[in-house]
Amino acid sequence: MSLRERLSTALKEAMKAREADRTSTLRLINAAIKDRDIAARTESAADGVSDADILAILGKMVKQRQESARVYEEGGRLELAEKELSEIKVIEEFLPRQLSEAEVGQAIAEAIAETGATGIRDMGRVMAVLKGKYTGQMDFGAAGPMVKDRLG
Repeated sequence: MSLRERLSTALKEAMKAREADRTSTLRLINAAIKDRDIAARTESAADGVSDADILAILGKMVKQRQESARVYEEGGRLELAEKELSEIKVIEEFLPRQLSEAEVGQAIAEAIAETGATGIRDMGRVMAVLKGKYTGQMDFGAAGPMVKDRLG
């Protein structure tokens, strides 16, 4: 079952179970995917964005909610921070397991070996390989400096 189908099924189940918060979050996810479908609409991509694109959308949504929760907590708005954190839990159900720091290090070493990278100028190629293989499984904002350290 594709990720899009899993999301659709989860939305239907949440609506039947009258889980208002879960339904709301799943609708936000579907709206973000539809926005990307519309933006990417061409004759060749008539069936919409791929699962990898959906994973990227979900990852971005998690990061946005983490930032919002942090801001709400700093502002003393704990009820809003809790809502953001509960939305993160729903979104993360559809993301693959996140790699541990050791697994990220191993993936970076493999990507460097695969591309034959020798210096900082090869960082883009290494990051492209990582994004191709590990979208949704690793935080590329944190992986970038690790790649830079190994190549620098």
